[in-house]
Amino acid sequence: MKLLDGKTAVITGSSKGLGFAIAKAFAEQGANVILAARTEKTLQSSVNDLKNEGYKAEGFACDTTKLENMEMLAGEAISTFGRLDIWVNNAGIGAPYGLTMSISPERIKKVVDTNIMGVYYGSHVAMQHFLAQGSGKLINMLGRGDSGPVPFQNAYASSKVWVKNFTRALAKEYARTGVEVMAFNPGLVITDMLTQVDVIDGYEKKVLPLNTVIRFWGNMPEKPAQKVVWMASSATDHRNGLMVNFLSFGRMMVGIGKELWRLLTRAPIKTPTIQVRVTKK
Repeated sequence: MKLLDGKTAVITGSSKGLGFAIAKAFAEQGANVILAARTEKTLQSSVNDLKNEGYKAEGFACDTTKLENMEMLAGEAISTFGRLDIWVNNAGIGAPYGLTMSISPERIKKVVDTNIMGVYYGSHVAMQHFLAQGSGKLINMLGRGDSGPVPFQNAYASSKVWVKNFTRALAKEYARTGVEVMAFNPGLVITDMLTQVDVIDGYEKKVLPLNTVIRFWGNMPEKPAQKVVWMASSATDHRNGLMVNFLSFGRMMVGIGKELWRLLTRAPIKTPTIQVRVTKK
């Protein structure tokens, strides 16, 4: 028997990157998966990839910043597979790297709408279903900044502080209901969001050390996705309020050791180099 046999999971922001890796990992463990993203073409291609491998998957194009879209997404999961057991609020965006006041209010608002309101709307819709049935797993995604301020990445980092506190409070409010409310920080995940960086003009050199950090601690999305499978499984029953950080102290030390060994052996660099895109706002 697989870990998620018969379960139905919704994953937002899942047409590519970590979201798609989570959807595939869920499907491999027997779950029915509903992929959700804004771009219909990319979304359908990802769904087809899963279906071609024999998995039960459907896609729903939606905007996580709109409550009515989230309600329709939940409805799609239930009408397609007859139930809703797992909801992962994975969709997220960042603002350009640079001084907060050099970034347009419109860009900051997009981060707030997606990373904060999107998580709230997803949680609101998922919890309505979970509380009614007395079970469910809500997993909200954390990220850099959830434990303290990050200069030059203020919008994204501050949004993750909100997600962490929101999730903790929600878990306490709904303790002993049969619903597990949890959060997961996947660490440095090697996706387009990490390697294609928008930078305010004049701050290009400040992001270059990220190449070294990725070599030390970057992971392909399939690795943290496996941890999300564990969180969504019965292994976390009665562990409401669980906060998981994939980049543990042990993994940090292993990463340092691997990079030092690469330097000693003069092995080629296998991690991608970040691509900087200069913007003025």
